[in-house]
Amino acid sequence: MGRWEPNARGRFEQAALDLYGEHGFDRTTVAEIARRAGLTERTFFRHFADKREVLFAGSALLEDMLASAVAEAPAEAAPLAATAEALEAVAAVFEGRHDHARRRQAVIDANAELRERELIKLAALAGALAGSLRRRGVPDPAAALSAEAGIAVFKVAFERWLADDRHDLPHHIHESLNALKSVAAGR
Repeated sequence: MGRWEPNARGRFEQAALDLYGEHGFDRTTVAEIARRAGLTERTFFRHFADKREVLFAGSALLEDMLASAVAEAPAEAAPLAATAEALEAVAAVFEGRHDHARRRQAVIDANAELRERELIKLAALAGALAGSLRRRGVPDPAAALSAEAGIAVFKVAFERWLADDRHDLPHHIHESLNALKSVAAGR
């Protein structure tokens, strides 16, 4: 097993996802993931704190992307419009990863501990969005409401995208945002 193998992180992610699909999350060990990836357990722990983090490793990147996109939104953008721009920016991360996202979500859906971790991740994303909106001068409760609504839109859009082979994630984000606006307008 090579110590400095290229794309170790990606190899671990692929090996873990394969094994979680084959044997289930609970029955898969870090040793098995490392063996399947052709790397060592020590190398695994250089990249991930535990086997759950293989599924959630991109959370910090998403938080940063959301916060940056809100900060870069036009100054005149309303809080929900700035949030929508941030969601569209994050959607780019998932381009070309439809199958991976489906497989990852199936593993999460099959395990209560992972579903809880997913909720924690979504709460952190909402916190990052709200913080960025506040830095733009959006007061509470508007910042918190816009952020929470944005994450709800993203969650619904993501679920719809996973079930749809025809439309991309940005399409579902736009549809979900329009549905939210209709609900808010009483239509």
